Amino acid sequence: MAQIVIIAKEPVAGRAKTRLTPPYSPHQAAALAEAALRDSLLAVSATPATQRVLALDGLPGSWLPPGFVLIPQRGSGLDERLAAAFSDAYRLRPEAVVLIGMDTPQVTPALLGEAVEALGCHDAVFGPAADGGFWLLGLREPDPSLLQGVPMSHPETGKLQLDRLDQAGLTVRLLPELTDVDTAADAVAVAAQAPSSRFAAALRELGR
Repeated sequence: MAQIVIIAKEPVAGRAKTRLTPPYSPHQAAALAEAALRDSLLAVSATPATQRVLALDGLPGSWLPPGFVLIPQRGSGLDERLAAAFSDAYRLRPEAVVLIGMDTPQVTPALLGEAVEALGCHDAVFGPAADGGFWLLGLREPDPSLLQGVPMSHPETGKLQLDRLDQAGLTVRLLPELTDVDTAADAVAVAAQAPSSRFAAALRELGR
């Protein structure tokens, strides 16, 4: 069994999902960000795990369901914040860690459960993203050096992260590729994949 961490930004207008503006306004982008975060949190809530953690940049709101340990994000670049989220969760509970972001509202408890189970017989589990990054990373024994210095928000971020795991001699289980919600086109595609999600409902509401 493993713990699951979500690393997320408070869905505030002007700070969340800024690449959705335009065509959406900052308030509309924040509404979509909140919906995506709610979907992700609920998927984690429905997945068996030893601990559920939210590594948050900002303040919690009514969107946070019960049962989560709240920790602040640390570090400057995303690589440092990811490494810190792994380390802080592992310090609280020294067990394997599965980490996701808030950009894949189509994620399911089945996919997360597969990641948790994979760490029973693999050193790492990796979910590639369609934009070249990754939507999930799980580590049986988190080590900051596995993430620090990996270029983030780069077309080859996923490949470079996998290379880092390979260089460390880790066995890696690959999960299916998912699309991160970064652009308006991504939002439409993801909503179509998960039509019953809160994210899809929020997008439909904006289209009225």
